[in-house]
Amino acid sequence: MGESVELTVGGRTVRVTNPGKVYFPERGFTKLDLARYYLAVGEGALRALRDRPTTLERYPDGVDGESFFQKRAPKNLPEWIPTGRISFPSGRHADEICPTEPAAVVWAANLGCLTFHPWPVRRWDTEHPDELRIDLDPQPGTDYADAVRAAGELREVLDELGLRGWPKTSGGRGLHVFVPIAPEWTFTQVRRSAIAIARELERRAPERVTTAWWKEERGRKIFVDYNQTARDRTIAGAYSVRPRPHAPVSAPLCWEEVPDARPRDFDVATMPVRYRERGDVHADMERHAFRLEAALELAARDEREHGLGDLPYPPEHPKMKGEPKRVQPSRAKK
Repeated sequence: MGESVELTVGGRTVRVTNPGKVYFPERGFTKLDLARYYLAVGEGALRALRDRPTTLERYPDGVDGESFFQKRAPKNLPEWIPTGRISFPSGRHADEICPTEPAAVVWAANLGCLTFHPWPVRRWDTEHPDELRIDLDPQPGTDYADAVRAAGELREVLDELGLRGWPKTSGGRGLHVFVPIAPEWTFTQVRRSAIAIARELERRAPERVTTAWWKEERGRKIFVDYNQTARDRTIAGAYSVRPRPHAPVSAPLCWEEVPDARPRDFDVATMPVRYRERGDVHADMERHAFRLEAALELAARDEREHGLGDLPYPPEHPKMKGEPKRVQPSRAKK
């Protein structure tokens, strides 16, 4: 597979071992191609990861091989890559890498990391998210076009609540919308805000949007995955490569691009060209920090006037106060 290759990333040298190892057989992309991709979009990828505890989704033998999520920092972590301590719902802790320079992204790519999963917090305050993340997830029978329509309606809801979102493709058929917020609320409060926003979106388009946690109840709709705001749930970072045969990436978009974008058009080969021409179209995101009072008031009004309280948490979470039963409706009836 050839000798190691050294890449200059900022002021550092990052070694890429086994550079000829094929990671995407369908496209012929190698480990070196992956490293060079992250070198090309390094500042944009770093913007999405900077100082955030980050889980690495690793495919050491490429997309056709085995994979795993690495939450704890690797033992061979360079001293120049800091870590942040996060706590899981179980109460256990882990020290995750917190990239502060593009070289850290390329270094992780050499470990076979395709997708970076940053927490919505910074390493100096891991209890208060500074992003509210909304995942528009197409269910069977729906596609990207349906997610686009939901995203347009979501944009209106956010605007009415004094919020602004930055959209990106998921790397599949869906869309992610990130809202930068002041780090003043807990994970529970941010999740509560996401639920309120999702319910408002569902009210406006009940035939096309759902908040139903159980798959058997979702139908052919766009699921607003509110639990992506729960502790220890993460969404792929901007510019992250997704583990699919054609090597797609999660592509940041301007709102005006969303309707005409095609997720398959953004991949390891095309994104560096776009980045060179457009730069990071989400670069201004870090200059904003919106507030959640209006969203939390909407949540309170839903509960007060409509009896709409909490929704089920992911299965790995301990039972939460006010949470409904975690049992599939079909099983509950039996």
